[in-house]
Amino acid sequence: MKFNKWYFLLFLLMFVVECLIALYVNDAIIRPYGGDYLVVMLVYCFAMAFINKPPVKVALASLLFAYLVEFTQYLNLAVRLRLGHSKLAMTVMGSSFNWIDMLAYTLGTITIIIIEQQRLKNKTVLEA
Repeated sequence: MKFNKWYFLLFLLMFVVECLIALYVNDAIIRPYGGDYLVVMLVYCFAMAFINKPPVKVALASLLFAYLVEFTQYLNLAVRLRLGHSKLAMTVMGSSFNWIDMLAYTLGTITIIIIEQQRLKNKTVLEA
């Protein structure tokens, strides 16, 4: 385990963007789908800040985590756990399942993989 400040800074930046979206954006595209697209990147950057594993594996683990959270929404788990009154729990766990959210998570993960592969390719070219 090794702390990576760059991934942590990216995580913080995405966290701020996610908060701004949640607080100030009330449209039909960015709020519902842009946030989901970015949240998998946020989880990925947080994980990469603390673990040194291959980017594709961490990206796929982040995607599986997002899918798991979405599945808990399908099961209405927050309400079943009697957390429906908690705004924090409902924000973190979510309250409604949507297949388009799964697509947004997947597209976010594909973006991560493309960026990381390009970054590693450029790094290799620079080292040659």
